[in-house]
Amino acid sequence: MKSDTISAIATPRGEGGIGIVRISGSHALSVADAVFRARSQKALAEAASHCAVYGCVVERDGTPVDEGLALVMRAPHSYTCEDVVELQCHGGQSVMRRVLARTWEAGARAAERGEFTKRAFLNGRIDLAQAEAVMAVVEARSDRALKMAQGHLAGHFSDRIRAMRHQILSMVAHIEAAIDFPENEVDDVLDVDLTRDITRLAEEIRGILSTANAGRILRDGLLTAIVGRPNVGKSSLLNALLREERAIVTDIPGTTRDAIEEYADVGGVPLRIIDTAGIRATEDTVERIGVERARDYAARAALVLALFDRSRPLGEEDEAILSLLKKKQAILLLTKADLPPKTTREDLLARVKAMGVVSASGSMPQVIEIAAQAKGGVDRIGFDVLTDAVCRIAYQDAAEGDEADFVADARQADALRRAEEHLRAAILTMEQEMGLDFVSIDLRSAVEALGELTGETVGDAILDEIFSKFCIGK
Repeated sequence: MKSDTISAIATPRGEGGIGIVRISGSHALSVADAVFRARSQKALAEAASHCAVYGCVVERDGTPVDEGLALVMRAPHSYTCEDVVELQCHGGQSVMRRVLARTWEAGARAAERGEFTKRAFLNGRIDLAQAEAVMAVVEARSDRALKMAQGHLAGHFSDRIRAMRHQILSMVAHIEAAIDFPENEVDDVLDVDLTRDITRLAEEIRGILSTANAGRILRDGLLTAIVGRPNVGKSSLLNALLREERAIVTDIPGTTRDAIEEYADVGGVPLRIIDTAGIRATEDTVERIGVERARDYAARAALVLALFDRSRPLGEEDEAILSLLKKKQAILLLTKADLPPKTTREDLLARVKAMGVVSASGSMPQVIEIAAQAKGGVDRIGFDVLTDAVCRIAYQDAAEGDEADFVADARQADALRRAEEHLRAAILTMEQEMGLDFVSIDLRSAVEALGELTGETVGDAILDEIFSKFCIGK
């Protein structure tokens, strides 16, 4: 680990009431003292830990740059477990850039992406799963995503992994004792206990892996395409889900010609929603491009919200929409539920069945009647049902409320999958009576795979890749 002193702007770019420049390292206090003058005229080196000092950031000649606070946090009681000073000034871009430049002039260097959190990990304050959760907290787009990230940051996921790792290491110790002292004649009893315990742990890992899809959705969002013929209510649905007037809504067909992409929080599930152009035959060159893009988004989306106008009979354009849904995860929405119906749920399901439209799992898609802008003072008909349907799709085999234990990303899922494979291999080795020493090899491989989750057995290349995804200043 580099032991030099680093600094970076820790607040988002742009204008704000407060901007923070963070300094960390063995010379953090001396760097801060070189650029900050306390109103009390005392050096920051004399300040007590976790106290704010009022003063001014100055140029080399003493000219003021900006007034503000210096927050001193002495090692090891800081985010990085090193001496840390945060200079809190006004949040203008010019001010922040100049304050940061002054720290470099005083001996600090520019922090790399995620270097503060990387130092916290290398100094033992947090493990790797907790370090990854830091950015997940920053990027959380819904309450459920935040709950998952906070659970990982608090160590709930890591504690479970460490407990399993400890149990496997205990098995290895018993195996090696049996190998070293064969006269004890405990092989038969040990074989029975090992088979039972290894099977239980493999099943526990399989249960954790069942949350991987839900965890990925909560972290990255579920790519969702809204499709339908013109004037079916696609933009009204987008606006209702976002709770803002994001898309233009008119009675003129073809208003939406290009895709609009936004994130929406639907029952705690972040949806990466793409509102597409109405799908129909058209001679308009621009609209035709939009229609082709709508078809492409429907093909790539993990979830399709397919809209059909309840107040109009089904037509050829609706059949073209249905043809896009074969082998897709889709929810069929009958819009304008506040108007007299000319297409019922039974009509739509009959057309679905006749066309052989089924999801990737082979089931029939759900049909929900909704109204985004209902008449008569009633709004958002059917949206509670839609929310429940989205949550069921997102969670699948995962239990709602257990987000703190969900697998958060592909790296974690891969490590768990390999750990399970090694445990299954250990069971097979025992069944084939290949010897306890071979079982020990399989179990140690499982321990190593689980260690990648918390960072005990991870290499520098993986660490560099993980922290390179962080923002500078975190």
